[in-house]
Amino acid sequence: MPVNAVAENIFGTMGAILWSVQLIPQLVKSWRTKSTKGLSPLLPLMWSMAALPLGIYVVAQDLNVPLIVQPQLFALFTLLSWTQCMYYGRARSPAWCAAVLAGTLVFYAALEAGMAFALRPSYRRGTSAGKAGVRFFGILSSVLISLALLRPQYYEIYKHGAVLGISLTFMAVDLLGGVASILSLAFKSRFDTTAAIAYALVVVMDGLVLVLAVILNPRAKRRARRADLTGDVETPRVDDGDGSANHDSVMRIVMPVVQQDNEKDSAPRTVP
Repeated sequence: MPVNAVAENIFGTMGAILWSVQLIPQLVKSWRTKSTKGLSPLLPLMWSMAALPLGIYVVAQDLNVPLIVQPQLFALFTLLSWTQCMYYGRARSPAWCAAVLAGTLVFYAALEAGMAFALRPSYRRGTSAGKAGVRFFGILSSVLISLALLRPQYYEIYKHGAVLGISLTFMAVDLLGGVASILSLAFKSRFDTTAAIAYALVVVMDGLVLVLAVILNPRAKRRARRADLTGDVETPRVDDGDGSANHDSVMRIVMPVVQQDNEKDSAPRTVP
């Protein structure tokens, strides 16, 4: 594509905005349901860790401002999501969650600033050590982003046979943010392959989660309905991706039990 600074900043800004709000649906869903079941705590934790080398990578290269802002917001929201996992899933106290969140953010900020500004002079001089160091952090970010979905979260999907706990709106917005970021790089004078790979992995991994939700969630609901007919009270909740659950299947299990109890209470008693 031709070099176009305006298009670069427009798409970079779009990516930054999308990645600013991407995790809000997930945070709202976890808060509304008071549960993070089906969401592996390792996913937001590893994504926050991936944001650290990605931040070092973009700051050291002095990329456009929206692309520099992206990993900072990504780290903040992923850490908030991980804190929710600790609070709702592990019953950690609010004080513990707040202290760990604040301490981790300070640590991330100090480490990113130190490493980025240490690498920038040698990178600008074009030394092999500077280029290799910056490339290392870009590759490390890509690996962490991929592993976070590939092992912890995809295993949760396999274990439950459905996509539970993850907001599908979050996945869709995250995917669009990756696409916008790739387009931003495409209009630069020098296409950054390493950054593009990191963004492309987000697009592919998020897209696979959406595909799995389309395929597996309807099957899980059909299994839940069949289990209802057999009276299996252990039927799991099947999430619709926005925090709602299949309450009809639960009611079909509960109501016959209630009716049987009412019939017993209303039946005439024989006095010997």
